[in-house]
Amino acid sequence: MAQIPNLDNAPLNLAALREQSQKELLSILKSIRGKKCLVIDPKLAGTLSLVVQTSLLKEYGAELRLLSSDPLQTECQKIIYLVRSQLSFMKLIASQIKSDEPKGLQREYFLYFVPRRTVACEKVLEEEKVHQKLTIGEYPLYLVPLDEDVLSFELEHCLQFVTYYSQECLIQGDTSSIWHVAKAIHKLEFAFGVIPNVRAKGMASTKAAELLNHMQLEDPVNMDDMGIPEINTVILLDREVDMVTPMCSQLTYEGLLDEMLQINNGSVEVDASIMGNQQDGKKVKVPLNSSDKLYKEIRDLNFEVVVQVLRQKATSIQQDYAEVKSTNTQSVSELKDFVRRLHSLPEIARHVHLAQHLQSFTGKPSFHARLDIEQTILEVQNFEMGVHVQFQPAGQLPAGS
Repeated sequence: MAQIPNLDNAPLNLAALREQSQKELLSILKSIRGKKCLVIDPKLAGTLSLVVQTSLLKEYGAELRLLSSDPLQTECQKIIYLVRSQLSFMKLIASQIKSDEPKGLQREYFLYFVPRRTVACEKVLEEEKVHQKLTIGEYPLYLVPLDEDVLSFELEHCLQFVTYYSQECLIQGDTSSIWHVAKAIHKLEFAFGVIPNVRAKGMASTKAAELLNHMQLEDPVNMDDMGIPEINTVILLDREVDMVTPMCSQLTYEGLLDEMLQINNGSVEVDASIMGNQQDGKKVKVPLNSSDKLYKEIRDLNFEVVVQVLRQKATSIQQDYAEVKSTNTQSVSELKDFVRRLHSLPEIARHVHLAQHLQSFTGKPSFHARLDIEQTILEVQNFEMGVHVQFQPAGQLPAGS
C-alpha cells in the first residue's frame, strides 16, 4: 500500500478533507456489525491507500479482497462491495453472488458505489436478478489529496468519454465526469467557502461551471460561519484546449519517472534490484510525494540538473565523513550537524538508484532522436515538412533540420 502523503504544509486544510473521507468509509464499516469481507475494485484500492491505512480497515473487522471474475473465497457472511460506477463491475458482482447460491451460502450483500450510484449500473443488477439481494449505498469520494498541492478527481477515462462535435450538441459522450467535477468543486466549497471566481475554457469546462452554478443555487453553502473564502479563483481547462503538450516527452525528474515507470497513487513500483536490493523478481513500491524533502526539492527540475544535484549532495556527505574520520577536533554541535545530514542519506540513495535507472532510457540514441523529432515538429513553419518529419524513421531527420 502506498505511503499516505503528509499534508501539514498544504495551502489548504487538505488533511481535514482526507479525514472526512476516512471517517465516511469507517462509518460504513461500523454500520455493518461483525466480521465482513470488503471487496474493492483494483483501481479504487490504490486510491483508497491514499486515504486510509489497511491496518485501520482491519481494526474495523474488514477482511480485504480485490474484485475479480473468480468466485469470492471468504468465510465471512457479510460481503461489502466498494466499487466505482462501471457496468463491468456489476457483471462481476452478479457473477460472484450467483456462484454462492449452489453452495447454499447464506450471505448478506452490500454494495457501495463510489462516488455515487447510477441508473445504468442498477439496471444491470436488475437484469442479472441480483438487485434485490443487495443493500445499496454510496461512498462520496470525489477528491483525493495526492500531495500537499495536488487534488485528484481520479477520472482516468473522462477524456475518451466526453466527445464534442459542435457547440450545441454532445454525441457519443458520457457527461457523468463533467457532473463529477462540478460536484467535487461544490464539495470543496462546503469546506473552504464559496469560490467567488470560476473561469472556464473549453466546452466541457464551461458546462462544468454551469453545473456548479446550479448546485450553488440548489444546495447553497452557509457562509455565516465561514468568513472569507479560502479559495479565490478556480480555473477549469479542457484537455482539448491543448492536445499537443501531453504528446511531448517530459524532461523533468518527476515527468520522466512517470513516463518511464508510471507513477500511480503517489508511488512507482520497480524491481527490487533497481533499488539496490538483491531480491530477484521482487517488486518494491517507492513513495513519491512531498513527505520526501529531497524529492520535493528536485521533482520539477530538468533531469540533467537533478543528476548534478544528487552528485553534489553525495560528494558533500562523503567529504564530511572523510573529515570526521581524519580529525578529532569537531565540536559536539558539528558532529550533531553531521549526524543530521546523514539522516538524508537514505533519500539520496533512493533517488540515485532511480536516476541511474532513468539514465538507462535517456542515454539511448533513440531517446534523443525522439526529442529532436518532437522539437522539429513543434517549431516547423511548413505543414508539409511537419508531415514528412512524422514519418521519418527514428533518428533520421530531414536535411537541414
